[in-house]
Amino acid sequence: MMKDARAAVPIDWEGRLSKVAVFRALNLGDMLCAIPALRALRRKLPDARITLVGLESATPVLRHFPAYLDELVIFPGDPAFPEQPVHGDALPGFYRDMRERTFDLVLQLHGSGQQSNDIVRAMEPAQWAGFVPATEQAVPGRFLPWPDHLHEIHRYLALLAHIGVDAEDDDLELPISASDHAEGDALASRLGLDLDRTVFIHPGARLASRRWPLERYAEVAGALADAGWQIAITGSKGEAPLAQRLKAAMDRPCVDLCGETSLGGLASLLQRGRLLVCNDTGISHVAASVHLPSVVIASGSDVARWAPLDTQRHTVLHTPMACRPCAYDECPVGHPCALGVEVDHVMAEAVRRLNSGDRP
Repeated sequence: MMKDARAAVPIDWEGRLSKVAVFRALNLGDMLCAIPALRALRRKLPDARITLVGLESATPVLRHFPAYLDELVIFPGDPAFPEQPVHGDALPGFYRDMRERTFDLVLQLHGSGQQSNDIVRAMEPAQWAGFVPATEQAVPGRFLPWPDHLHEIHRYLALLAHIGVDAEDDDLELPISASDHAEGDALASRLGLDLDRTVFIHPGARLASRRWPLERYAEVAGALADAGWQIAITGSKGEAPLAQRLKAAMDRPCVDLCGETSLGGLASLLQRGRLLVCNDTGISHVAASVHLPSVVIASGSDVARWAPLDTQRHTVLHTPMACRPCAYDECPVGHPCALGVEVDHVMAEAVRRLNSGDRP
C-alpha cells in the first residue's frame, strides 16, 4: 500500500509513465461517455501502454478505440458495484496481477471514489489520481472532489484538466470500419431495411424502472409505421422477448434487430437511419456518437448527468420527480416518472425531428 505522502503531490508528468491503467468497471454507455477523457489522456501520453481495468462488456468498445486503449483487464467485481456479479474467487489473483504489473500511474474514472479508491490503492501503482468524495480530500494536480453538478462527460474531462491534461474536447465518437459497414449492409439487405426511412425503436434498459411502458412504445411505433416510416427494433439478445411483445402490440410490419448486430454493425445502421426513439440507456450514447437524431425518454435517470450534449439533434423527455435518480429495478410507487411522458409528447418530438431534415 502506498504511503499517503506520495499521493499528496501532483502527478509527475515528466517522469516515467510508460505503464498506465484506467479503472472504469462500467457498461457501454458509461464507457462511451469516457471516450473524450481517454482521448485526452492518449494525447498527453502518446507512447504509453494504457490498460483499461473494466468489465467484459467493454470489449466491443475497446475494439473500436485501439488508438486510445491497448488492452482490457477484466475486473472481477465488487459488492458495492451492481454492474456485474462478483467473482470473489478471482479477486486475489486480480490484485496480485495488478501489483506485479507495477503501473506507473492509475487513474480512477469510476465514480466519487467512495468504494473505488480502495480498489485503485490496492493495485499499488507508483502514482494514482482520481475523484475523492469529500472537499477536504482534494489535492491540486491529483485528487478532485466529485463534481456532482457536471454532465458525465464533463466530470471526467474536469478530472483530466485537474491533473494537468489539456481536456476541452467533449465530442463523442465511435469509429466505424469497413467491416462494420459490410455487416450493416448485409443485414439491411437480408432484412429488407431501407435505412433512409428507418426509425429505430429501443424499448429496453438494464433496469425495468428505466423503461417507458411497452404499450406506449407500441403506439408510437404503430403511428410512425402508418405514416410511412419503417420500424426497426433494437436490443440485445436477452431483450428479444421484449421485442417480441412490442411487435405483437404494435401489430404492424417491423424489423427485429435484437441480438443480430455487433456494436460496429449497429453503429453503421444507426449512422444511416433517420431517428432513434429509446430509453435513457447505452444506445442513446451510440446514437450521439454517430450523430443520429434521437428522442430519449428518461424514466428515473439523472437527466442532467446523462442527456446527450447536442440539444439541437437530440430531445430528452422526462417528468421531474423528487425521487430521481432511481436505483430501484421495479418502481415501488407506480412509475410516475415514466407515465408522465405521454405518447403525444414523444410523437410530436419524433415528427419534428423527422421533418427537420437532420441527418447523421
